[in-house]
Amino acid sequence: MNLYTFFRSGTSHRLRIALNLKNIDVNHIPVDLRVDEQSKSEYLKINPQGLVPALVVDDKILIQSPAIIEWLEESYPTPSFLPRDSYDRVHVRAMASLVSCDIHPINNRRILEYLKKELLVSDVLVNEWCAHWITSGFDALESLLNNDSRTGEFCFGNHPTLADIFLIPQVESARRFKLNTMKWPKIHEIDQRCAHIDAFVLASPSRQKDALI
Repeated sequence: MNLYTFFRSGTSHRLRIALNLKNIDVNHIPVDLRVDEQSKSEYLKINPQGLVPALVVDDKILIQSPAIIEWLEESYPTPSFLPRDSYDRVHVRAMASLVSCDIHPINNRRILEYLKKELLVSDVLVNEWCAHWITSGFDALESLLNNDSRTGEFCFGNHPTLADIFLIPQVESARRFKLNTMKWPKIHEIDQRCAHIDAFVLASPSRQKDALI
């Protein structure tokens, strides 16, 4: 498998965590978003959207991190990212979607670049934009975690699930925008616990080879 990734991309980060939890070795191919390498014709042949990550498996090209992680869950069911009960599964998926649908997309690099370059929004206001939407989402997630008996050492129970895979990269992003994650004690606690698990540690942006370039 070849994984096209960027060290600071939240979507790449979550997929790296998922691959590590499934104990799947992949060949990492950096795509440097800092110089718009994702917009070059070579990469657009892989993903016409010009987004990372992309996972190439034999002659198949997989795009969109939620879809790829779903494929991983179906193809490599152990360890599972989802609980058995259907109501528990929808709860875990909802927490993951809170991040992937309502926080991450509107703080994505291409959105921020459009705000800055096309709408001429200042860096200060762009940072306020990011802080607002991260705070709004984390406030809601913190409430969900604190008011549900299924919350354990992680977002659901005592083992990492899909929700944690999506949450931790967003916490990393929150720090990048200078937010104090201790404002959300349960989220902070889960993040600290994941920081001692190899699958999460090895997936972190600072541990990627393109972070040092």
